[in-house]
Amino acid sequence: MIYNIRKIFTILSVMVLGGVLVYNCEPEPDSLGEQLFLNGATEGVESSYDLIAYNIKNNDTIRTDAFKLLDVISSSSTSSTAVLGAFNESQFGMQRASYFTQVRLAADNPDFGTNAVVDSVVLVLKPVVSLDSIKSTTNESYVYPDGNVDAKKVVNTYPIKKYGKAKLNGGKLTLQVQEVADFMNGVNDIVYSNKNFATSTDLGSKEISGNASSIVITKDSDESSLFTANTGIRIPLSPSFFQTKIINKKGQPELSDVSNFIRHFRGLKISLTDTTTDGYLFQFTPNDMELIMYYKNDKLVDGNNTRPQTKYEFSVKGANMHSSYYEYNRTGATINNYAFGNTTIGDKKLYAQGMGGNSIGIKFKKEEIDKLKKLYQDDKAAIISAKIRIYTDEVEWDTPYPRPTFEDFTIVQKNKDSGGKETTGFTTDFTSLGAAFISVRAYNTDTKRAHYDFTVTRSLKDIVESSDTYDKYQDKYFKIDLAKFLRNSSGTIAGYNYTSRAFSMGRTVFVGSDSSNKDKIQLLVTYGTKK
Repeated sequence: MIYNIRKIFTILSVMVLGGVLVYNCEPEPDSLGEQLFLNGATEGVESSYDLIAYNIKNNDTIRTDAFKLLDVISSSSTSSTAVLGAFNESQFGMQRASYFTQVRLAADNPDFGTNAVVDSVVLVLKPVVSLDSIKSTTNESYVYPDGNVDAKKVVNTYPIKKYGKAKLNGGKLTLQVQEVADFMNGVNDIVYSNKNFATSTDLGSKEISGNASSIVITKDSDESSLFTANTGIRIPLSPSFFQTKIINKKGQPELSDVSNFIRHFRGLKISLTDTTTDGYLFQFTPNDMELIMYYKNDKLVDGNNTRPQTKYEFSVKGANMHSSYYEYNRTGATINNYAFGNTTIGDKKLYAQGMGGNSIGIKFKKEEIDKLKKLYQDDKAAIISAKIRIYTDEVEWDTPYPRPTFEDFTIVQKNKDSGGKETTGFTTDFTSLGAAFISVRAYNTDTKRAHYDFTVTRSLKDIVESSDTYDKYQDKYFKIDLAKFLRNSSGTIAGYNYTSRAFSMGRTVFVGSDSSNKDKIQLLVTYGTKK
């Protein structure tokens, strides 16, 4: 595409002054920025160049300990996200997600009173829901069971945000909770997603239909509150287990301190039933989990033993060790036909997936860099912009599942230092322009042929404008993931190594280095030369 740069001089000047094209301003006398704007009109040309794009295999494994599940990064942050569910489709195969957490007492040596008996125990999960879709039901004739109190019960139901086959089996999944048999170590220990702690006792289960509910129960006589539960999934657990494991251990060493307790009651596993391998994935917020035990004990009031109900909340958040466990079965999946990780000629299809799945690697081709270097040296061609354009595969990924938005990608720049050790950092464009820089643009994401442009102008210029030969840049490449860069408590990006990969449910098939495909991945370079 050829056009007259003079016609848009004013717009580009404003952009330069605003910092958007800072990377085009060099100190040398023949700098590309000066060539573009000084002494007359300049012709601009957009040309495409081939790239080497390939799958990076992460062995379906990623760190998923408490630190890597954080979704806000700060020294005191406990805000986190985890995934549950299962999803199976032909391109990527089967994926299942489970969750482990330690349990702690609210305080050491709890006193449950005299003749304490557990009424009920519930584990509450707080999934991510669509708050703008609410269904409300009211029971005006409800009888509250503790004391047979006439009451009104209002239940507000919200659909869980799902990734996968949301309507399979009516959206039904069965969640189960089990006691962990292995000691799970501490919150600062590293855990990977292939770590499946052993379990022993089945504690409870609940079939969900893809929704979460809030509950408010008020007394008919004076409208005072009898019971309130925020939006969540409430899984009933075994009262007899907690009677034996907790209440009956009153005053004994097992409940005396944290160290003893996390070895006595080692934790919980939350998962789907073993036979469930398809449905959907959903996210929930571990730091909002609740484990509540309701019990009654003796209490004399005016000589009468009233035995009131007491609510006891365990700690299943914060300083507890917790981690995610991911299972994959890719037998027969199409990914096996394309995801070879060929760093020499590239792969024809790119299978990007969060939660330990593949990343995308992209390298510049020597022969294409040689062409650009020749243009720069012979014609003083000023690189105005450079972007990697990648399309979703409209044949292999012709699915109802959502295409990524511009916010669903991370891109970092890889290289090797003088000692041969791989280095990682933000792209040079990001470091040059700062956090306000948007590295990727998304187009037509509501169609099966979406495409994405990743800006790599500065990174390309650093190679083309230098005297470096191939051996100096052959180890440079870009790594793209379906994830988000995480932010700190101030709202700024925390760092290149803080991403949501550990709990990113997305997956997409892209067109890679396939010369026969009109949508093959390409480097689009716009450069200007004087007339």
